[in-house]
Amino acid sequence: MAAKLNRKALTHARKLIERGKVERDVRDDWSEHAPSADDENVYIDKHGFAAFAEWHLGRDDDQSEGTKGSVSFPFGDFKKVHRCAVISLESRAAQHGHDDIRDAAKKLLELIDSE
Repeated sequence: MAAKLNRKALTHARKLIERGKVERDVRDDWSEHAPSADDENVYIDKHGFAAFAEWHLGRDDDQSEGTKGSVSFPFGDFKKVHRCAVISLESRAAQHGHDDIRDAAKKLLELIDSE
């Protein structure tokens, strides 16, 4: 995957954090807190794919635009930023050499933890 930082999503995440829309959960909670595929489809149907993409720090321009495969590294449940999701995506981004996404996640964690 040729994931690049989705700057619109980063801005969206920062705004949510600044407004207190944060779930301060722990690292391993994301597997339980992550939206299901059905939840994702309902969100896309209601809000559109562009809004869905704003919940993902990664984008892949090599994938077909408007498909779930074109976005990666989710950070929330369509209501709040989840600390556990940011921790998880930081780790995955680092493992796969996506330094810009890793660095953005680190900054989001710092912002979450400073609030």
